[in-house]
Amino acid sequence: MKARRILVVDDEPGIRQSLMGVLEDEGYSVEAVADGEACLAALPRADFELVLLDVWLPGLDGMEVLARIQEIPPAGRPMVVMISGHASIEGAVKATKLGAFDFLEKPLSIEKISVVVKNALDHRRLLLENSLFKADRDSRYRIIGDSVSMKALRQQLTLMAGTNGRVLIYGESGTGKELVAHAIHALSPRVAEPFVEVNCAAIPEELIESELFGHIKGSFTGAHEDKTGKFQKANGGTLFLDEVGDMSLRTQAKVLRALEEQRFEPVGAAQSSQVDVRVVAATNKHLEDEIERGNFREDLFYRLNVIPFFVPPLRDRREDIPLLADHFLREFTTAYGRKPKELTPEAYRLLMDHHWPGNVRELKNLIERIVILNPQVRVDARHIPINPARRPSDRPLGRFGSLQEVREAVEREYILRKLDEANGNVTRTAELLGLERSNLYRKMKTLGIGPKE
Repeated sequence: MKARRILVVDDEPGIRQSLMGVLEDEGYSVEAVADGEACLAALPRADFELVLLDVWLPGLDGMEVLARIQEIPPAGRPMVVMISGHASIEGAVKATKLGAFDFLEKPLSIEKISVVVKNALDHRRLLLENSLFKADRDSRYRIIGDSVSMKALRQQLTLMAGTNGRVLIYGESGTGKELVAHAIHALSPRVAEPFVEVNCAAIPEELIESELFGHIKGSFTGAHEDKTGKFQKANGGTLFLDEVGDMSLRTQAKVLRALEEQRFEPVGAAQSSQVDVRVVAATNKHLEDEIERGNFREDLFYRLNVIPFFVPPLRDRREDIPLLADHFLREFTTAYGRKPKELTPEAYRLLMDHHWPGNVRELKNLIERIVILNPQVRVDARHIPINPARRPSDRPLGRFGSLQEVREAVEREYILRKLDEANGNVTRTAELLGLERSNLYRKMKTLGIGPKE
């Protein structure tokens, strides 16, 4: 393991030799210089992690050298511990304000030096780890796209992320609503607290209250121990209610109360629990329509819809497709240890022409498949496993003999498109078309559309 490097700066030869001996015995790699100019000249030559810096130096004094060290970019900046034979409270305060980690007074104690050096190096390691984590987090939750809609979305994120306002994110499946929710949390003052996600559509009706609010042992059959709910787990942080439009009316009533009071009762509990939670919700449904149908509470809608976000479908921001494709190429070639790949102009054109019913999720999955299955560095159109997009305007109308035939052909194409958007789910397609499911089945049968077409 490489020894950690320390630079000693003191104009007294005896102090330099003493510190070098003590620190080398501790396993560190140590150099020593006699003045500030020599210190600043030595720093670029080696990756020093710590500088033990005397305050009183000939030429540049220690405080001035400390200030110059703080101009080094954080990734390469060493920690600084000041040393002085004439220590004062004012001097220690000044050094701390300038960025010193600690202030030691001569004569130096070996035990004290060892402890301070270890703490300073550990602190530097934590700072670097935190900066790397933040950079990784920022890249994972970066909103990619130069389209007008994406620029507006990023601007809206910047304006409201620092608030505690509740957010409702609208958008089709696969557009990136969860990514926006993560970005809101990452940019908020709650970033150090939990981000807890609940997929309201994936949890059975009989379990969702327990999942959200928790339960106590014996409150229902199968409750063999106490369970902490998502609201409690998100205390201090952000709770993301994904697909909130699929929540039952009964659960909606309890969520409404929790939002109004920041208080809830676990299932089977007699006492309520207080929490501080910011709620971000998302839906692919038109909640105003759900309110009219009696499927969603109007009062809950207005509680959630304080700050509305709309994430546009990928087909409405086609200029972002090359940026997203390149981003996913880099991500997956790195993840799978493959050589960097590039798309040809023909490949870009094919991607741009596709309708993307599955939106960004579909594009991401496609690029992952390409990286896994294709060893080629240059990815051409023939390597991209997608079919040309189906559009009503693509069909020549001249072959139809009557207006009724044209109408049926356009209806058929439109229903097929909506089936694509819903990934073949007939119930979801009926919702998109504003039809009852039974009516849609009859229409599909009339137009010759099979359920799996």
